[in-house]
Amino acid sequence: MDRLRKQAREETDLNRLAVRSSTSRGRAHAEGEDRFRTAFERDRDRVIHCSGFRRLMYKTQVFVNHVGDNLRTRLTHSLEVLQVSRSLAGALDLNEALCEAVALAHDLGHAPYGHSGEELLDAKMKSFGGFDHNLQSQRVVTVLERRSPEYRGLNLTAETLECMRKHEEAVDPDSGARLRWPLLEAQLVDLADSTAYHYHDVDDGLRQGILNPENMEAELELWFDAVVATRRQHPGLEGRLLWRRAANELLGIAISDVATESEQRIAASPAGSARAAQSGEQRLIAHSEACRSKVAALHKYLYEHMYYREEVNWHVRRATELLGKVFDALVARKEKIPAHFFETADSTERAACDYLQGMTDRYVETVARELGVLPAY
Repeated sequence: MDRLRKQAREETDLNRLAVRSSTSRGRAHAEGEDRFRTAFERDRDRVIHCSGFRRLMYKTQVFVNHVGDNLRTRLTHSLEVLQVSRSLAGALDLNEALCEAVALAHDLGHAPYGHSGEELLDAKMKSFGGFDHNLQSQRVVTVLERRSPEYRGLNLTAETLECMRKHEEAVDPDSGARLRWPLLEAQLVDLADSTAYHYHDVDDGLRQGILNPENMEAELELWFDAVVATRRQHPGLEGRLLWRRAANELLGIAISDVATESEQRIAASPAGSARAAQSGEQRLIAHSEACRSKVAALHKYLYEHMYYREEVNWHVRRATELLGKVFDALVARKEKIPAHFFETADSTERAACDYLQGMTDRYVETVARELGVLPAY
């Protein structure tokens, strides 16, 4: 199916509040249309082929990358966000290709060593504009990636870039008016992100023996629901496989709830277009009230029983301390920072930050040895 047929299908098959690729506001640098792919499919493919996406394979999600081969990384997390996004976009007749592009790009700006690495870089950059992984993701796709002699960045569409600014204030590009909500595709990926990491962090926590499934069954209503549903489907199932199936059931419950609640909200909305939906009374992509409270309890539980556990944090703490030493050494010896980072930075600190942010966990140690802040053995 060529692009024109895909665009025609979007007109007839997508929800009235979905974004259409045929009405895209285009790219900062004009390009001819692709014969087969829509504008958002091209965005998705550009993200997949960029070097920053490949490096997510060796970046920490929760557990430092070398702790276990079966544990999630930033790359596998992004792929799981993609899967949840596709499921929801298909169920709600939203633009799947746009959701795919945003899901794959949303974590390109993460530092090595997870959120602790982000906090370290933010502290180091306090006097130089700070550091935020959402803003850095946009910086990666608009400035730091370089795949064409004609422009910096990936030259993504305005809609993909707008959806990547999910946590920022939304503004109507035509009128300049402030909007209450992001585009529905941005709302969807934002919720798919939290849904994916809640599921896979539970799965990883159980795998590592950090979370106790019996305690969770007694203390967490959402986990209790998942276990009950699993036992109903698989009578007599016990042990490790029960808990793994329950983790999958938890994911299914969350996705089903978002799809059902969002479908009802979209149907009841008086908005007639994607842009009009951004000014409505409520977000249209959401959990039901009952499920939202259960998800909030799960989120709090993971912070209390997993994210701050010493079995997790001593690896991260050691690694983050190393990241800080490498930052200081690079600022002191700026000749060790590749020259092209200075082309887009307003200070040595920003060049060092951009360089470090793009590193994998293991490459940080390589550079640390070269700089003499880590033993060479």
